[in-house]
Amino acid sequence: MKRHVFVGMLALLAILPLNAQAPKGWKMRVDRSMAASDPDAAGDIKFMEMGGGFHATNPKAAVYWNPANTASGNYTLKGTFKLIKTMGHSEYYGLIFGGSDLEGPGQSYIYFMVEQGGTWLVKSRSGSSTAQIASSGGPSDAVKAGDMSSNALEVHVMGDKIEFLVNGKVVNTTPKSGQTPKTDGTYGIRINHMLEVQIDGFGVSKVVYPVDVNDMEINLRSCDGQSILGLFLPIDF
Repeated sequence: MKRHVFVGMLALLAILPLNAQAPKGWKMRVDRSMAASDPDAAGDIKFMEMGGGFHATNPKAAVYWNPANTASGNYTLKGTFKLIKTMGHSEYYGLIFGGSDLEGPGQSYIYFMVEQGGTWLVKSRSGSSTAQIASSGGPSDAVKAGDMSSNALEVHVMGDKIEFLVNGKVVNTTPKSGQTPKTDGTYGIRINHMLEVQIDGFGVSKVVYPVDVNDMEINLRSCDGQSILGLFLPIDF
């Protein structure tokens, strides 16, 4: 009986309240390392507001989110991640989106991340399983590498595809099907273990993405009665 209670307590501790300095409303899910060859570091996870953004110190890997932060349809998710220091070796950090059941056993999300060595990675999680969707396969010209490197990540969710950008450069385009069919849901941040990272400019904007201009042409009449061609251009709103 005591053993069952102990195991139950460990399960509950997977979803932890954040430190007292944490942004109001935010939650955290710890993803503990199960590999003896790659253990977590000692110490507590810290996530707080700093300099107009967020600051994460992660001896253990964790996902951070605010349940109020959801996006659907077409949108752009972005954040700039500055690597402050590592506590051992290179690890990934970046954005999550399309999240659901983040506190439960059916947790699901897509994540887009970079690491100190200059590579990028797109994966999906479903419950305790993960699957790689795409990766750079080696250092990418788009990713700034090294200590104190800063990388701006963006995800453009469109009608039938998803674009992944690093520092303004599209590094991958994935159809919105197969491993990435679900993009509506909660968005947030994932920081793997052994890292300290500053996150700025994090958020979502609702976007009307370009469509075929042939579908957008309209005829207008100028004041002197001559016909002119007008186009509706995509705008942020």
